[in-house]
Amino acid sequence: MHAMLYFSSLGDSKIDTSKSHLRKALSFIISPILAMWKFFLLLLTNLFAKTTLAYKTGPFFPNTLFDSSYCLSWRVAVETNNAGPWGTVPMECVLYVGRYMLGGQYNRDLKTVMEMIRTYLDGMEASDDGMDAWVLDVDDTCLSNLLYYQEKQFGGMPFDPAAFKSWAGKGMCSAILPVLDLFNKLIDRGNKVFLLTGRDDLTFRDITTANLQNQGYLGYERLIMRTADYKGKGAKFFKSAMRKQLMDEGYRLRGNVGDQWSDLQGDYLADRNFKIPNPMYYVP
Repeated sequence: MHAMLYFSSLGDSKIDTSKSHLRKALSFIISPILAMWKFFLLLLTNLFAKTTLAYKTGPFFPNTLFDSSYCLSWRVAVETNNAGPWGTVPMECVLYVGRYMLGGQYNRDLKTVMEMIRTYLDGMEASDDGMDAWVLDVDDTCLSNLLYYQEKQFGGMPFDPAAFKSWAGKGMCSAILPVLDLFNKLIDRGNKVFLLTGRDDLTFRDITTANLQNQGYLGYERLIMRTADYKGKGAKFFKSAMRKQLMDEGYRLRGNVGDQWSDLQGDYLADRNFKIPNPMYYVP
């Protein structure tokens, strides 16, 4: 009788485990579909609003409401850092940013940045002492959070720390493939690659390490994360301090790649800094 109960319990455990794996697999498949459906509904809503407001005039209905040229100018201001600190994507540009991220232009812009980095890399004279180093940001540089931001109107909704913590804790970020290709080229050419992120070390180290490994980021020198000493400090301050530590260790920072200006500005800068596009959010 005890044996029967044991094997029955063992069987139930295996079934529960199988169900758990099935739920995770279904969640991984269904989440992108739901995100695309939400974007489609957002598209219909904006198109309906555009049709309705086309018949309205006056100061309460500015012609920039669905003006893609205005939103293009806004995005250029963001990418050149002329916009300064900003909180959310303007309401009138949510649809534009969605189209930009999903419609191919983001990928083309990203490809152009990667080509410029490769041109710089090809012209470098690599040292043979193993101290040439590159710094790469993680979120929306190495790993994409686009699935998360699709559900947040591509940055049109205020940042929700708890929701992002839950998302990051799942370890489901996909690799940004052109950056992964660059990452591998850097390592193949003998550069030391440091991944520098503002994610909390205590909370996210294990899941971030696993996420990077699962997406093909193998062979980097060190994953540097925010410790308690830098809690509450701005990204520019934190990342400047981490670059100083690397320089103090004797590394020559030949390049730095990030999606935020706070990844690239501050003190102890690399020889060259490359910004990849991200009009969805701003990190000071």
